[in-house]
Amino acid sequence: MTEFYQAVLLALIQGLTEFLPISSSAHLVIPALVMGWPDQGLAFDVAVHLGTLAAVLLYYRRDLRDMARAWLLSLAGRGVSEDSRLVWYLALATIPAGVVGLAAGGFIENHLRTLPVIAATTLVFGVFLGVAEVRARRAGPVGRALTLKLALLIGLAQAMAPVPGVSRSGVTITAALLLGMSRQAAARFSFLLSIPIILSAGALKGWELATSSVPVNWMMLGVGALLSAITAYLSIALFLRLLDRIGLMPFVYYRIALAGLLFWLWFAQ
Repeated sequence: MTEFYQAVLLALIQGLTEFLPISSSAHLVIPALVMGWPDQGLAFDVAVHLGTLAAVLLYYRRDLRDMARAWLLSLAGRGVSEDSRLVWYLALATIPAGVVGLAAGGFIENHLRTLPVIAATTLVFGVFLGVAEVRARRAGPVGRALTLKLALLIGLAQAMAPVPGVSRSGVTITAALLLGMSRQAAARFSFLLSIPIILSAGALKGWELATSSVPVNWMMLGVGALLSAITAYLSIALFLRLLDRIGLMPFVYYRIALAGLLFWLWFAQ
């Protein structure tokens, strides 16, 4: 059973790393391996996912309001706009990851959630992020506009995100940059794309929780949700503010160092 202080630290880690291109799963595995912490449990997973969902909804609340209004107007035959198209792009780009999650979620959870896999994916996709950052620097601040084709290609890249260590935000930002989008546009689409993914994952886990007889510590869940929401919101805000100033190479170097640590932990077992 997860202790209260463990839940606090895990919620902070989840909120901090969910939207950064550094893989939350790679970070959450370290306390379990180094300190022997137990799995935090299904209920806690649901709570921290709701927290990170609340953070991204709050941060993009104005964008989401405008998108919803434009989409409803387009359905009523009042014209198509960039915001209404974006809703369809997000919906279509979500499908590949949803299919992979439903078809292979059990296999991934049972066979790929291992230290060598997480270390390898942390390293490999960190290198890909570095290649994408180099391309973005050469292309300059103005990138390609988002189209249906680009959205679908980014969605296909997101289909790899269920594999631990890949990083959902990392792989989608990498794909967007390689396709010629600017850093800010890539990050914005990546974060908006997280909404249906986190929502569907939270709903699925919530259903599993509702149909199970697992006892629930509501105070621990509330604290976990609140802490993950606050740290996720601050993480999004700070990342977008610093993105054009520092670029993505600090995250690339960090992933390489983290992969080295994970490989060391693996060999030390």
